[in-house]
Amino acid sequence: MTHITDYLLEILYLIAAVSFIVGLKLMSNPQTARGGNLVSAGGMLVAIVGTFFLYTGHHGHVGREAIKIECIVAAILCGGAIGWITAKKVKMTAMPQLVSLFNGMGGACAALIGIREMHHYFGNFAAEGTIMTSIIIGGVSFSGSMVAFLKLSGILKKPIRLPHYNLINNSWALAMIAAGVLAVLSAVHGHGLLGNAALLAAFAYGILFSVPIGGADMPVVISLLNSCTGLAAASGGFLFHNQVMITGGILVGSAGTLLTVVMCKAMNRSLTSVIFGAFGEGASVHGASEARAKGPITEMSVADAAVLMNYSKKISIVPGYGLAVAQAQHIIHELEVLLTQKGVDVSYAIHPVAGRMPGHMNVLLAEASVEYDKLVEMDDANSGFNSTDVALVVGANDVVNPAANNDPSSPIFGMPILEVEKAAHTLIIKRSMNSGYAGIENELFYSPKTSMLFGDAKNVLTRLVEELKNL
Repeated sequence: MTHITDYLLEILYLIAAVSFIVGLKLMSNPQTARGGNLVSAGGMLVAIVGTFFLYTGHHGHVGREAIKIECIVAAILCGGAIGWITAKKVKMTAMPQLVSLFNGMGGACAALIGIREMHHYFGNFAAEGTIMTSIIIGGVSFSGSMVAFLKLSGILKKPIRLPHYNLINNSWALAMIAAGVLAVLSAVHGHGLLGNAALLAAFAYGILFSVPIGGADMPVVISLLNSCTGLAAASGGFLFHNQVMITGGILVGSAGTLLTVVMCKAMNRSLTSVIFGAFGEGASVHGASEARAKGPITEMSVADAAVLMNYSKKISIVPGYGLAVAQAQHIIHELEVLLTQKGVDVSYAIHPVAGRMPGHMNVLLAEASVEYDKLVEMDDANSGFNSTDVALVVGANDVVNPAANNDPSSPIFGMPILEVEKAAHTLIIKRSMNSGYAGIENELFYSPKTSMLFGDAKNVLTRLVEELKNL
């Protein structure tokens, strides 16, 4: 009987693993992403149900004697209720914070499971090494994600950099690894104390790693910490010989790593600088770019902007975090539809790191039912700006700053941007002249081809739609 249940459980785990892979593939396209999410969730449900009723414990019993189903069900119901309510109530502006929070919880689970299981494998160096890997990576992911959450929430407004913080961070990382190695190699049962020390060191390193990083660089940090959580989960899968944990963890870890590489490229950063502590160092330096950018600005009325857009042939909309703050994604879609009906070729130019997390703008516009083929990636958008009549920038700042191309003293110099200054006209909807998340002045505001429309994005776009309907 035990063999039958074991085989059946393995089949269910295989189904779950395949569901994760298929779901991830579907998530690569916004049009099928929701279905992919459901497929992956269904696979996880299959794995959980199978574990409840078919998992064989240490004593060979199946079901309630092997695992405490009542406690697990209660925990899932409580956690599920909290997650459901939180996800339903969260605003799009707070979605990055929610991602960081949930990701941190995953890391904490991996670390705590490792601590709980450590004494069960005393003397088994391979198993203890796997557990310690899960403890350290999970601990770093948890505390680092919590710092990211505080930064994205605005609670930690500025990066905190200790003197010689690169040296401090790297030294602490070596000490953390040394504590883990000693815990594995220790020949006494007191090695649990070393395991706890490694966990505390991991928590501390996650904080030391994240607090120096500037706000503009947080999308890269989120994707990197996400990959850490996946690796921690995969380590737990190797420990328990659980194929579905291994598959899910590897998928999360590899996807997060690939996304980190893409984000680094989009921000002109190196992955080594992220890992070894030099990342984001220049983000708070304002320097010469801010001083040089001062000059007269041109302000345009909504009525004049409507006329300009009405008689344009090609318009490119550049969304940014300000669009999410104003919750103006639906009205901008209405503007796009109205212009399209008037014969204007309208598209959305999407920067990979616009917003507060990777893909933030894609998710925001998908919520407003914007057609996916209207979204244009950065390279393709840049090649088309020369033939664009109007570039409408809504809430974006650093990702359109020409200083990235022409000011070597700027902290964002070398970062690929959307080159909206090549368009015949640039309209910028912005609340004020305040700098963006990177904390530097935007030269684009002072270009002779740029006109500012000051105000809340939702209000300005609503007035634009009204004016266009009257033309």
